[in-house]
Order: sequence, then C-alpha cells, then structure tokens
Amino acid sequence: MPGRKSRRRNARIAKAAAVAPRPVDKLRPIVRCPTLKYNRRVRAGRGFSLAELKEAKIPRKLASTIGISVDPRRANLSTETLAINVERLKAYRSRLILFPRRSGAHTKLDSSKDEIAAYNDSKKEGEAVKRIGHAFKIVDPAVVGAVSEVKRSEIGEGTKNAYRVLRDARSDARLVGVREHRAKAKADEAQATKK
Repeated sequence: MPGRKSRRRNARIAKAAAVAPRPVDKLRPIVRCPTLKYNRRVRAGRGFSLAELKEAKIPRKLASTIGISVDPRRANLSTETLAINVERLKAYRSRLILFPRRSGAHTKLDSSKDEIAAYNDSKKEGEAVKRIGHAFKIVDPAVVGAVSEVKRSEIGEGTKNAYRVLRDARSDARLVGVREHRAKAKADEAQATKK
C-alpha cells in the first residue's frame, strides 16, 4: 500500500503530540544478550529489576508512572550490570522534570517552578527530549573504555606509498649483480678512452 508509510508517520506524530511533553518511549535497562554466542553484545532490556529500582531509591509503583519500564521477574546476576543500570536510573531521575497534576498543587515529587520554567524556555528553542532512547543511548560500558580502531589521522606521517617502496627494494635486491656488472663495464670503458 503506497499510503501506509505516510499513515504510520502521521500516527507517530499524532501519538507524540498526544502524550507531550512526555517522551514517546520508556527508559529501558542495559542487558547482555543470552547464550555464549551473543553475550558480548548489549541491548535494551524489557524493564529494570526491583533491586535496581531499590538501589536507585525509586518506588516500584512510581517508576512506571514516570516513564521507567519495570520487569519484576528479572534478576541481577552480576554487580556490574546492577551498578550500570542504577547509574542510568539516577541520571534519568536527575534530568526528569515532573509537572504537578493540577496547577498550583505541588507535591514533594514535583519539580520546582524554576525547573519547569527552564523546560518551557528550552521547549521554545526546540531542545525538549521526544525519545528517551536518543537521550539515554544503549552503550556497552566495556567497549567505551577499550581500545578502538586507530584513525588514519592518528597514524604518523610515513612513506607515501608502502607498496612502491617494497617493490623498489625487491627490484634493487634482484638487480644488484647486474648493476655492479654495468658499473664495472662503464668504468673499464672510461679507463680505455683515457689511454
């Protein structure tokens, strides 16, 4: 169907407008893929475990209302992923701006009036976050500090064409005897012409 692409796009735009200023998606944890073949990769998980929420001091019932996905069945098998996801939750919570449900009725969870005013100013400039996945990317922490590929600009300036240098060296080694013979013949000829 030729109109399906535009229909889906319009539906995404309508959904984003309906839930605004909330993001369209929810915050998801960083998890490792199962099985030995794929466990070097990380991906977005279904939801944060209850232990991660407890460590980040976020009540489990509040979490799903403020855009955090929760998976009560998930267990933390390593302290590394627990620490990474707790850090992710704390970073999200620090950037989160909660509006009061009714205007003028502030609760202790709501953001201050200054933060709300700052958000409204940033929204006018177009800096508001529409997708959490873009603001909090799924990145493997083991890869971040690891050695990456060396860029061409980081390599020191050497010979321009390595292939040409190798071919010339090979040719010089192969023709050393012929060139000595020619040089000797030329020297003998020069000697003969002097006499």
